[in-house]
Amino acid sequence: MVIGLVTIFVIGYFCIAMEHPFKINKTATALMLGTLLWTVFVFCNAIAQPTMDSEAWHAFISEHLVENLGETAEIVFFLLGAMTIVTLIEDYQGFRVITDKITTTNKKKLLWILSILTFFLSALLDNMTTAIVMVALLRKLIADKRERWLYAGMVILAANAGGAWSPIGDVTTIMLWIGGQVTTVNIIVKTLIASLVCMVVPVLIVGATLKGDIERPEASNSGVEVPSNLRKLVLFMGIGGLIFVPIFKTITHLPPYLGMLFALGILWVTTEILSRKYEKEGHKLPTAVSTLEHIDTPTILFFLGILMAVSCLKVAGILASLAGGLNNAFGVEAPGFFFIDLIIGVLSSVVDNVPLVAAAMGMYPITGAEVDFAVNHPFWEFLAYCAGTGGSLLIIGSAAGVAVMGMEKIDFIWYLKKISLLALAGYIAGALVFIAMDVTLFEHISWLRDLA
Repeated sequence: MVIGLVTIFVIGYFCIAMEHPFKINKTATALMLGTLLWTVFVFCNAIAQPTMDSEAWHAFISEHLVENLGETAEIVFFLLGAMTIVTLIEDYQGFRVITDKITTTNKKKLLWILSILTFFLSALLDNMTTAIVMVALLRKLIADKRERWLYAGMVILAANAGGAWSPIGDVTTIMLWIGGQVTTVNIIVKTLIASLVCMVVPVLIVGATLKGDIERPEASNSGVEVPSNLRKLVLFMGIGGLIFVPIFKTITHLPPYLGMLFALGILWVTTEILSRKYEKEGHKLPTAVSTLEHIDTPTILFFLGILMAVSCLKVAGILASLAGGLNNAFGVEAPGFFFIDLIIGVLSSVVDNVPLVAAAMGMYPITGAEVDFAVNHPFWEFLAYCAGTGGSLLIIGSAAGVAVMGMEKIDFIWYLKKISLLALAGYIAGALVFIAMDVTLFEHISWLRDLA
């Protein structure tokens, strides 16, 4: 069964990667893959254990399907809410408030500005939401599609690097933070510099090759010219709503998608009122209803398919077995656990990092008789860095990458050729910096270790 499931996953993954040569949309492949894996999982177990209590088995499958569908739905509705808010801001020409301030057309300067902005915004919001916002900005700044792809690829790297060092910047860091494996000050102190290096190294490499100026797209104000005060209102309300999400989660301990849907509801009501007001004056402004008509639904369904596929591998015990194999191969002492984290980071570019981190959290309890990695152990801090940034190695290896891929229709192979090596260079450079700091600085300066 294990061989069959892994084979199906690899074939499906290959078809997703070859979307453009095969001329088959990746969303269709992902939906088929998720369904097929669960179907094969059920039938293989029925054949292997014919005497099994069918009612108990069906109850087991239903329980895990509902549980994993719930986890997947949280991400899907989060993405739906974020994309709707960002598109509403775009429909109200709100991003002009920002793009009008970015006056440079120099390719190298623009790369640094966008990368730094993405890095810190990702720590404040989260990497997926930030990537969606930044792609919307890129469309206002860069006309040429291939040039925009390059900057979008760098946005993915910067968003994932920025999310790794913040307790609310990436879903895996959030998991470790809520689970008690890391504390707020500790994760920031220990991973900020490594994450910054992970972002800076690719920017330096790409910046050395960029020359000249970018061509900005012509301003297209199809429809109503939105008054400046309304642009600012919707922009600040939209960004404020996105910033509200991690605050909502911290205060209420409820899932982030609820905060996102609440923020969308507030903006929805506001735009309905604005639309009615200006309709009376001969204008028709967008509302959330009109915005939802051109939301990128295939990207949302792609998330649904690929995450359900990965959840099947988790329920089948394949991911836990993989984690156990890494543990047996490298051990739990330094430098062994560094290699475990590095491999998990690389694997997270192929398999969703959430179940990988969840498996690691299950393998290494922070309390009990046998505790390998206690709270704020370097294993957890390095795991946050690796799982957060390793997904950049492939475009479908992170939520930010999938969101950008869907919005800009970036080709998997193009990303593999143009961005993956840059991501690997940043990933390794940041990892070396983390290890060097942990072995020297933090282990020998007791007051700094106590602060962390």
